[in-house]
Amino acid sequence: MNYRHAFHAGNFADVVKHVILTRILAYLMRKQAAFRVIDTHAGLGIYDLMGGQAEKTGEWQDGIGRVLDASLPADVAELLSPYLAAVRAQNPDGGLRYYPGSPFITRHMLRAQDRLMGFELHPIDAERLKENFAGDFQTRITALDAWKIFGTHLPPKEKRGLVLVDPPFEEKGEFERMTRSLVQGHQRWPGGIYAYWYPIKEPGEVEAYIKALKATGIPKILRLELTMRAPSTPPRLHGTGMVVVNPPFVLEAEMRTALPTLARLLDDDNSGTTRVEWVAGE
Repeated sequence: MNYRHAFHAGNFADVVKHVILTRILAYLMRKQAAFRVIDTHAGLGIYDLMGGQAEKTGEWQDGIGRVLDASLPADVAELLSPYLAAVRAQNPDGGLRYYPGSPFITRHMLRAQDRLMGFELHPIDAERLKENFAGDFQTRITALDAWKIFGTHLPPKEKRGLVLVDPPFEEKGEFERMTRSLVQGHQRWPGGIYAYWYPIKEPGEVEAYIKALKATGIPKILRLELTMRAPSTPPRLHGTGMVVVNPPFVLEAEMRTALPTLARLLDDDNSGTTRVEWVAGE
């Protein structure tokens, strides 16, 4: 599977992923103390939905295109407000042309005392990402293999923050790399928040990943998923998931509120399902 960001910007998986991201950031902002966000697979930062790669798939039309101006229940509208504000900030003339990736969404929410570190290995994307943040002293962009940072860049000096891991799944073994990196990162920074995105394509792979997470013995792992349709043969992407380690105490309840509405908006035939459960508790 190739999940390079530019082809899938603004699709249903991005919507769910970025809603979760903004809820974590909103929680971190409750305290005045500074925090740091480490984005391990940062991509380009922002995407032109009329550009060649995003236009080729058009996946955003069934993602953010369905959510941006949707009529939402009041409690869900409040939870989605930071996310939708970040999207609208990149489209000041109205409409929907540009979709912010996780670095731009994060940067939109940072306060003066907070910092963002973005890593991107793909050379063209890394250079574009650096250009997109040129002159921004709160953001540092590095062209580096994301899997190497867990032994070198943790913990951050702020001692508060989030590690966002969003691999492209271009190569086999991503689930194993995610598990190993969490073990390494958690040893160095056990109090950090870790959010790992994964595609739901082959249920057996996902369940093996969840089993591996349980075997680590790491506590406080929350599993969040939204599926659009039943698994198919041959397998294709039918859902999106994220595990959050050390999640904000409000995140479980927030996702129980928001995910069913997102499933209703994003699926085509009322077959969407959601999952909010603990892989490991205290």
